[in-house]
Amino acid sequence: AESLTALIARFLSLCDYKTEKYIVAKNKKVGVLYRLIQLTIIGYIIGWVFLSKKGYQETDESIQSSVITKLKGVSVTNTSESGVVVWGPEDYVIPPQGEGVLFVVTNFLETPNQQLGYCAESSKVVDGRCRSDADCRGGHTVVAGNGLMSGRCIVSDVNSTGTCEIYGWCPVEKKFKPQRALLANAENFTIYIKNFIQFPKFSFSKSNVLETSDESYLKSCRYDEQIHPYCPIFELGDITRRAGYNFQDMAVYGGSVGIMIDWDCDLDKGYSQCHPQYYFTRLDTTACNRSVAMGFNFRHTRYFKHHTGEIHRSLFKVYGVRFNIMVHGKVGT
Repeated sequence: AESLTALIARFLSLCDYKTEKYIVAKNKKVGVLYRLIQLTIIGYIIGWVFLSKKGYQETDESIQSSVITKLKGVSVTNTSESGVVVWGPEDYVIPPQGEGVLFVVTNFLETPNQQLGYCAESSKVVDGRCRSDADCRGGHTVVAGNGLMSGRCIVSDVNSTGTCEIYGWCPVEKKFKPQRALLANAENFTIYIKNFIQFPKFSFSKSNVLETSDESYLKSCRYDEQIHPYCPIFELGDITRRAGYNFQDMAVYGGSVGIMIDWDCDLDKGYSQCHPQYYFTRLDTTACNRSVAMGFNFRHTRYFKHHTGEIHRSLFKVYGVRFNIMVHGKVGT
């Protein structure tokens, strides 16, 4: 009976209301420290979590973006290989249709009128050097070279090192470093970057182009974060300057520049307060390596046929600036 009574009493005690005992410490330092901790926690929650990071908002970072680019500008070059040539966007922009990544030619080295045949390998190719025919394995390609070895070593002087004869596009590519940019005025070329973004969660969409009926606006404006924040037209020289580099220095050997468009918007403030922010940085170099890895170049060819039916080509080693356009964003409401 006693155990049953104890069990009932324990069950009924669950409905009891209890209060805590407090000890009041008459110490000013402890009291001030206690209040400071309380204020710090409250300040963190209100100031950082709610006001700064908008912790109360629902956010969307799944941005959907489309980038369209267009280059404008004309340059003239005069070289011993090509003579006087006028370069338009269809010549110096690769690929010609605008995308998020594009390359603008600022310099080039041309090896004109190449034809399939036999000639000496370049002396700059290490595996193409020889002292006798035994050093040239007929029927094998030269590592990092320009053709197929015939088995013959071409030596100009008796005691000097020669080069293997190859079958390939002759004469082989010229090997020398450019001293100046041939398309030096490319810094005045303009690039039109049209960006459309959408956040499907909130059915929010916008563009970086000013919403205006003035057809002359895009023909005369240039981007300025204060005066024309919605003008999507940039001068190439201004882009490299914002990235911290001189365009003429970069134009000789080329380079890579990143253009980031950032959409970080608080939709509680309204549609008109959501603005694109632009950031520019050079991507082909770091603070630790400013010599070996810098620059950007590649090769391409132009083929043509003589009236005799023989196929010739001109080999171009082009240098230029590669632009990478990246779009990031986050909205909250």
